[in-house]
Amino acid sequence: MKKYIFASAVIISMLLVSVNASADGCARWYIKRRGNDTPIFPSEASEVSEHGGYFIDLTAAEKQDKVLYLTFDAGYENGNISKILDVLKEKEVCSAFFLLDNIILKNTDLVKRMTDEGHLVCNHTRNHKNLSSADENEIKENLASLERIYTECTGAQMSKYFRFPEGAYSIDAIKAVDKLGYKTVFWSFAYEDWDNCRQMSEERAMRKILDNTHPGAIILLHPTSSTNANIMADLIDAWRQMGYRFGSLDEL
Repeated sequence: MKKYIFASAVIISMLLVSVNASADGCARWYIKRRGNDTPIFPSEASEVSEHGGYFIDLTAAEKQDKVLYLTFDAGYENGNISKILDVLKEKEVCSAFFLLDNIILKNTDLVKRMTDEGHLVCNHTRNHKNLSSADENEIKENLASLERIYTECTGAQMSKYFRFPEGAYSIDAIKAVDKLGYKTVFWSFAYEDWDNCRQMSEERAMRKILDNTHPGAIILLHPTSSTNANIMADLIDAWRQMGYRFGSLDEL
C-alpha cells in the first residue's frame, strides 16, 4: 500500500512531463532527472506498476533507504563484460544482466559465469526487437525463444525479469509480459554509455552517475562500455562511501 501511496504522490508531479507517445499507445521510457532526488517519471508510471513493472524501489525512495539496483543490458562481449564481472566478484556485488541471444550463443561460458557468481540473468528479447506494438503471441514467442536458448546452452532457468529494448513500450505490451509471469524492469537512471565510439571521459561519467544516484535507484548501464569497465571498481567504492548497499531485483 505504501508503494502505491508514494507512487500517487510522485504521479501528481508528473503532469508537466511530456511522454513520447504515439497514437497507438506506444512510447519510450523517459525520466526527468533531479540529481540525488527521486526523478520525475512518465504519466504511465502508475499503470506500469499495476501490471508488474518496476522503475524504482518506491518504498526505499519514500523512506530514503540507500539501496540501489545495478542492472546491465548486454548483447555481445567485447572484453569489457568480463572485466566488469571481475570487479563485481572482487567487490562482492550482485547485479542483473538483461541479455540477447547473441551473447548467450557466442559467449556461453561468460553467461554461465554470471549465474555461477550470483547475478540474475534476465530477458531483453531474443534479438533486440521493438515489441511495443507487438501482439501477445509475438511477445510470447520472442521471450520464450530466448528462454529456450538460455536453458539449452546453460541448463539453467532464466530469471523472470524483462526489459524492453531502448525503453520502447506500450501498456498493452507490459500487460502481455505480465501474463507470461515476467516483471518489466525500466530504470530511474541511465546515461549515454552504449556507443563505443563516443565514450565520455571516466571523470565525467563518474560525476554524472554519482550526481544522479538516489535512494531506491534502478541503474541501467551497458557493460560493453570501456568507460564503465574502467570506473566500475571506483564507482562501487564511491557508492558505498555514500552509504549505499546493492539490492537484488528479487527484493522489489
